Amino acid sequence: MNSNPFGQTILVEDIFDTLSFFDSWEERYKYIIDLGKELPPLKDELKDEAHLVRGCQSQVWIDCERTEGKLWFDADSDAFIVKGLLGVVLAAYNGKTPEAILAFDIDDYFAKLGLLNHLSSTRSNGIKAMVKRIQAIANSL
Repeated sequence: MNSNPFGQTILVEDIFDTLSFFDSWEERYKYIIDLGKELPPLKDELKDEAHLVRGCQSQVWIDCERTEGKLWFDADSDAFIVKGLLGVVLAAYNGKTPEAILAFDIDDYFAKLGLLNHLSSTRSNGIKAMVKRIQAIANSL
């Protein structure tokens, strides 16, 4: 059941299935960018210092809402590819309890996607900063 207060939920299985369909990373990048376009925009009032993720080359903001013990994240970026990468990250974490978020093997997830091997070091560091922020939110709860 999709009870995401922020709207559409992207599923990990859908990302795996779709990425495996493409033969080249150029096509996969286009899909990731499109994935970001599916994310609802973050409210302008949440694009502030409190929601800003440090360590990203682009500006990234993450908000969180807890519903029935599960965490739902809303995120935005000023770069299309980064917003798509946020979609990949949110697919892994949305709708999970804080405990499940902290237990989730994000490195294995990225390895199965082959994603970090195809990103620049600054983008890889940015995606890791997004993950750390989400894990810090989960840990605080």
